[in-house]
Amino acid sequence: MLIRAADAAQDAAACAAIYAPSVMDGVTSMEEVAPDAAELGRRIAEITARYAWLVAEFDGVVAGYAYATQHRARASYRWSVDVTVYVSDAYQRRGVGRALYERLFELLAQQGYHEACAGITLPNDASVGLHESLGFRPVGVYRNIAFKLGSWRDVGWWQKTLRKPAPDTRPADPIAPPRVPR
Repeated sequence: MLIRAADAAQDAAACAAIYAPSVMDGVTSMEEVAPDAAELGRRIAEITARYAWLVAEFDGVVAGYAYATQHRARASYRWSVDVTVYVSDAYQRRGVGRALYERLFELLAQQGYHEACAGITLPNDASVGLHESLGFRPVGVYRNIAFKLGSWRDVGWWQKTLRKPAPDTRPADPIAPPRVPR
């Protein structure tokens, strides 16, 4: 398995294909219309200006992707990120999600981020298990926060410390993502 930085032109179609079932047939995403390759390419380009977006591939086939985004817009949240990972059904249970996340967390810590947050539509034992096995701890549940596919959905939130902050010391601002081979 090769983990590399996503390229908007090269990887957008594969990422869109991996993501579409979560949008159209499932509740792991709260979007209701699956974005096409052009929209995913735009998102990759926008996000990678500030955060890492990684893809995992086997023999040139994109098997999954993971990325970080802004946690909240207020300035004092700038040391925290939201993270997500999606793996193609054809590559489930092969350690793709774990490998993507582990590399993503390394990069985020290098950039100066301290906390990673993940929202998981409940129930989702597989996603909860993955996140908790990687050191995430549950912090709360938004009850009936979204309506999708005919039902109200709860979304649980998990948090992982990427690097310990020095007590009462303002950290340096996070830096641009390090270069990851493509």
